[in-house]
Amino acid sequence: RRMKEWWLQVGLLGVPLLAVYLHIPPPQPSPALRSWKSSGSFFTYKDLNIFYRDSSGAVGSSDVVVLLHGFPTSSYDWSKIWEGLTQRFHRVIALDFLGFGFSDKPRPHGYSIFEQATIVEGLLRHLGLRHHRINLVSHDYGDTVAQELLHRYEHNKTGSILINSLCLSNGGIFPETHYPRFIQKLLKDGGLLSPIITRLMNFFFFSGGLGAVFGPYTQPSQAEYWDMWTAVRNNDGNLVMDSILQYINQRKKHRERWVGALMSTSVPLHLIYGPLDPVNPHPEFLQLYKKVLPMSTVSVLDDHISHYPQLEDPTGFLNAYLNFINSF
Repeated sequence: RRMKEWWLQVGLLGVPLLAVYLHIPPPQPSPALRSWKSSGSFFTYKDLNIFYRDSSGAVGSSDVVVLLHGFPTSSYDWSKIWEGLTQRFHRVIALDFLGFGFSDKPRPHGYSIFEQATIVEGLLRHLGLRHHRINLVSHDYGDTVAQELLHRYEHNKTGSILINSLCLSNGGIFPETHYPRFIQKLLKDGGLLSPIITRLMNFFFFSGGLGAVFGPYTQPSQAEYWDMWTAVRNNDGNLVMDSILQYINQRKKHRERWVGALMSTSVPLHLIYGPLDPVNPHPEFLQLYKKVLPMSTVSVLDDHISHYPQLEDPTGFLNAYLNFINSF
């Protein structure tokens, strides 16, 4: 009986603690993140606010580069190469996809790669770049959005953007060499468990999971992890992660469309690859990439660079990209 009373007390104490835990307000943005946001703008897609940054850069160039970020982060992933890109391009543009960063995160919502591609088209229309040739740089989730944009461009779909070149980086371009993290599988296919897990997600859980896809010598600082977590928590983004993760199933379902777009394109293609990536492992991923896409050029970064090459080796990433852009 005493045991029963003890459990009851623990339970009664646990309820308010859990309530407090579930209502921990999102962290305040750091000065760096606040400055990133304040130098950006929003445009509206179907009553939803989409955050983007558009910097004018090099004088005497008319080249435009558009950057497509990965899961679960945001456009802030490009901050370390931003300055370098503005020295080469007339305009450098990045957005936070719907459900990410400072953009709206509607729920319930059927998040899809197709919709994200339409949002990119909408942004470029909004910026008056509908008839301008665009250089795309993509990472992770953004790779798949780029593949869909490429498919539309190759099939001359109405409203599609004109693609001048495409540079992919570590991402699940081929479902068969893509190994999602355990937590991603759990959230994606967890059914009733998923909403519970998204609510219990906290900074330590998040940074531990994300740290596993960075190299041992290129781990983000605590401040950088907090910036990533702050961007996720903005607008309760942790609560839509399970919906967004359906992209992994979409990749399998539309493999022929999206891998086919890369195989049949005449657009200059490049891959920048961090070989320590546990999600798209070496050499398996790279061998398949070179076999399926022999016309693509490839830059493999240092052995210790993992899944986030633009953050882990910004100089190497930028140099590899500029070499590619200046080669045609």
